[in-house]
Amino acid sequence: MMSALGRLLALMLCLGLAACTPAPDATLRVGLSSAPVSLDPRYATDATSWRLCRLLFEAPVDFDPQFMPRPALMRWELRTPTRYRFRLNGEHRFSDGRPVTAEDVAATYRAVLDPARASPHRGSLENLRGISVVDAQTVDFELARPDPLFPGLLVIGVLPASAANAPTGTLPPPGSGPFVLDGEPGAKRYRLKRRRDGLAVEMLVVESEITRALKLARGELDLMQGGFAPENVAWLAARPGLEVAQVAGSTFSYIGFNFAEGPTRDPRIRQAIAMAIDRETIVRAVFRGQARVAEAMLTPAHWAGAPARAAPYPYNPVAARAMLAAAGYTPQHPLRLSYKTSSDPLRLRIVTILQAQLAAVGIELKIQSYDWGTFYADIKAGRFELYGLSWVGLQLPDIFRYALHSAAVPPAGANRGRYANPAADRLIETAEASPDLAARAAIYRQLQQMLALDLPFLPLWFEDFVIVRRARVLGYDTNASGDFDALASVTLEEPR
Repeated sequence: MMSALGRLLALMLCLGLAACTPAPDATLRVGLSSAPVSLDPRYATDATSWRLCRLLFEAPVDFDPQFMPRPALMRWELRTPTRYRFRLNGEHRFSDGRPVTAEDVAATYRAVLDPARASPHRGSLENLRGISVVDAQTVDFELARPDPLFPGLLVIGVLPASAANAPTGTLPPPGSGPFVLDGEPGAKRYRLKRRRDGLAVEMLVVESEITRALKLARGELDLMQGGFAPENVAWLAARPGLEVAQVAGSTFSYIGFNFAEGPTRDPRIRQAIAMAIDRETIVRAVFRGQARVAEAMLTPAHWAGAPARAAPYPYNPVAARAMLAAAGYTPQHPLRLSYKTSSDPLRLRIVTILQAQLAAVGIELKIQSYDWGTFYADIKAGRFELYGLSWVGLQLPDIFRYALHSAAVPPAGANRGRYANPAADRLIETAEASPDLAARAAIYRQLQQMLALDLPFLPLWFEDFVIVRRARVLGYDTNASGDFDALASVTLEEPR
């Protein structure tokens, strides 16, 4: 039976309410549910920015499917326990024709380390003590302490030295990635050109989920990755000319708490919230097989991931009410909290369910929904009590320093909740100082057990990626991080 939303979509499609003309065959049009915040890889932190920067810029290192570093722009060797030598992996050129040199690599990472430039990635490179250019192809990185995973930190795209040393501009500098930005971005429109053959790719920001679905059905979009509720995926799968695929993802969704002020500083409040939320039911009813309940930030399959185990605070509304009472909250004196989220319909639907589940234990939740830019700015500034977000593309356990170390409060990192636990800091630092990967993994598992009890955030689920594409788009796939990398090789079927 067709859902009410499906009937609405079908009616709008029949009435021609999806706007204008189908896309010309020469251009591949890709839908985005939110605009990138920055196309400078030194400042890209949101998922859309990071994915687009990977198309425009090459980074020294990437990751294999087992989340281990592999050579990309550069290959490396360990010269001493604290010195890595990186050499360019063949000839690479920026989009303006200049060759990529070791000086460009050095200038990019020196800029990230420069406190005056306030790159949010600076904290992840805290162990880096010096950068020396050996010759035009070679650069040395000197560390304060041995780190066998250091190469995996060099995932920031390389800029020309002239751009890395200049003040940050409004347009991204030339990159050596497979695409170049074709003209200035318009209103919610980013036009890219594939360097090897000139294929035009338009990235179109379409915030409304219904509008995105209609544009795909009418041929005004060729490709969309994520951004659809499961019932809309089913509706799209039934449309002629569209194909749907699903890829297991590592996107980690969570609820963030404010540790600097407000009721969520009290661990009893965080524990009560955790026991009031029925994550299994939400995953089953809302995601319909497109997500898995998470107990930690890294998937159990990750080499440093915590093994699957029972949640320390399982769904238990009776215990949640008792915990709230112990904290001084009763039906006569209820706990009132605000929850910030984006205006995405699926996120709003989820928080509405959370609101009902929390109300059942005596927590009154006020939902505050904003456009992505406003919402993300508030979260980075710490203007929230609760919020819902996702981490996309988690590869290395350096995420624990970046997101949870007490020294990683924005702009130095992404500790948005202002979590400060000396014991957690010590485990992070001890793990980073260990030269043995097995020992390091064991420390990170110990850290994750501590975090599960302390609740700097409440793990919700790992979300999969659903790809919806028109049949003329051939060879597109994605990975567990949801990258757009396959656009570099995708082909468009010629019209018959």
